[in-house]
Formats: sequence, C-alpha cells, structure tokens
Amino acid sequence: MDTTPLKEAILVFDDGSVFHGKAAGIKGTTGGEVCFNTGMTGYQEIFTDPSYYGQILLTTNVHIGNYGVKNSDTESEKIQIEGLICRNFTKDYNRPMADNDIQSYFEENKVVCIYDVDTRAIVRKVREKGVMNCIISSEIFDIGELKARLKNIPSMDGLELASKVTTQQTYSLGDPESKIRVAVMDYGTKTNILRSLVERGAFVQVFPAKTSFDEIKTFQADGYFLSNGPGDPASMDYAVATVKQMIQSGKPIFGICLGHQLLALASGMHTYKMNNGHRGANHPVKNLQTGKCEVTSQNHGFSVNMEDVKLQSDLVELTHVNLNDDTVEGIRLKKTPGFSVQYHPESNPGPHDSKYLFDDFIQLIQQTKHN
Repeated sequence: MDTTPLKEAILVFDDGSVFHGKAAGIKGTTGGEVCFNTGMTGYQEIFTDPSYYGQILLTTNVHIGNYGVKNSDTESEKIQIEGLICRNFTKDYNRPMADNDIQSYFEENKVVCIYDVDTRAIVRKVREKGVMNCIISSEIFDIGELKARLKNIPSMDGLELASKVTTQQTYSLGDPESKIRVAVMDYGTKTNILRSLVERGAFVQVFPAKTSFDEIKTFQADGYFLSNGPGDPASMDYAVATVKQMIQSGKPIFGICLGHQLLALASGMHTYKMNNGHRGANHPVKNLQTGKCEVTSQNHGFSVNMEDVKLQSDLVELTHVNLNDDTVEGIRLKKTPGFSVQYHPESNPGPHDSKYLFDDFIQLIQQTKHN
C-alpha cells in the first residue's frame, strides 16, 4: 500500500462536472453511483452497511471522523462503500472509548476519500438531476482519462449485487434449544438485524443468498427473514423464486429493505429506481394501522410501485407510507402470514421507533405455531 502523504484529490461526475478537494484514506482511484446520507451521526455503521456496496457515499453532515471509530460499531466485517465524499475529514477525535482514528481505519480498509469539497452543491446536483455515477482519484489528475474510466462503471439499474456481499457459508446464532427458529436469507444483512432477532429468543440460521428452498427447509424454520442488501431487486430472479416458495409454505415472513422489495416482487408487484433514494435517520413514516408516525432510518435507491400495491389489494395491504413523498414503506400479505418494511427498524444508526416490528414477527411466529 502506498503510504505517501496525500494532498490533492479530484471528483468527476457523469454530467461532466468536476470538483477539486483534498485526499484522505489511501492513494487510489474508485468509482460508483453517488448517494447522499443525511444522518448526523453513525458514520461507521453507514460505512459498514452492505447495502452501500458499489456506491460512493456523500455525507451531508459536515464533520466526519470527529468521534473516531470503535471496533464494535460495525454492521459487517469491513467497510462496504466504494469511496467517500465529505466536507470535513479529521483524524482527531473526542471519544475516549474509540479504538482508532478514521484515517487509519480507511487505510486498513483500503478506502479512497475526497474532502473539503462543496457537499451542498453536490447534494443539490443529485436532488435535481438524480443519482449518477462518479469517480474519485488521488493519483490520476487527467480529467479526460477519468471521464474515460467513468464510462466503464456500470449503472446500478439492473445490477445484481447481493451475491457479492452474502455469506459464503451457512452459520447459526442464538440458542439451538430455542422454540423459535428463524431462517435468515443473507442478501447483505446487517449485524444488528441478526442481534435483534437473537435478543428476542430466536435461534437463527443464516443462509447464502442463492441457497435453494429445499436446502433451507432442512433447517425446519418457524419463520423466514429476508434481509437488506445492495443492487437492483428486479435483477434477483433466483431470490424472487425462493421467496415465492416461502410464501406458499404458509410460514411467517418478515422482510426489510431489499427483502421488502423481494416480497413485493414475489407477490406480483414491481419495483423502480428512485430519482435519488432515501438515506438518513430522520425519515417520517406513517403506520396506517395505528395512525402513528415513526421517525425511521433508511437506505434504499429502489422502491415498490404504489399503483401495483393498490391493484393487488386482494393479496396485499399497504401498512406504511413515507410522509415526504407518499412512497410505499410497508406491506402485509393478506392470505399468508407475512409483512415487510422499506426502512430499517434495527436502527443502527437511527431512532428506535420501529423496533416493535421484530416483536411483531416473533409474535406472528408464536401465533402461527399455536394455530
């Protein structure tokens, strides 16, 4: 790894715009689809969320690195973002319990970063023009060459990425003697999702994304969980086929984010790519069943088609709606025990308003077992 002190970095977008800034992390070149997150805290959890795989993260919060990094504050075993764009990047931190500074953390994970750029201008660009690809470099300063490389970066639309981040081996968590057994489909699951299930007494078996339903059945699960993950859900025919079999089994199903989209696809609905997605820890969602509003943590660039949900009203019920743009945030299956939400109730990072959904899933399993 090149340990030469970094000074300059350059950022080039699909629309031809160029930003010059300072370099952090390692010396290198990286690219992907840009997405912005509005969270004020939780940058380490965001960096390690597998749903960000293949994307360049743009943080709207001004300060990154100011509270360091802690080994336990991770949602996977490594940083998942392709690169970082931020306003201020600092090695100095004020948290006594931190294990390291962010520069060292980025060097260990081989992440390229550009900072000291006008992040407000970039966010406005993304909001107005929609998501686009970009490239960051702290080693190549020929804009023509960077634009040529940028053309080779694939669009997220139609891109299957869950198989890139899923576990390679089946593994278990929790008490094997538990009366509640949950099969988790790992499309890029976050650590705190698994912890949320285990804390509620479930024995969890985590399966690779492309595991066949016949193999999953050997675990004799009481319920199925569909995890979050990166990429376009419409590209995951293998997962949709498996989820259809899970629905036909009649056992309870709970999906989050990508898992929510897959449950919708398996139920005859469609998904679409959003203009700039939802990413942050303060998104208001209305629970249509209780009438209450939840402040939620979100990270997604695709959504379920609202008109399809209405057309499939004999099969599904709309349970949650986004109060910012009226997009689908939750559905419930009417003929089999299953539900899903677009947001992240495990809340790492984010508010804890929606943790009740894990309780609902466990209760659904218990009710189904007793019937």
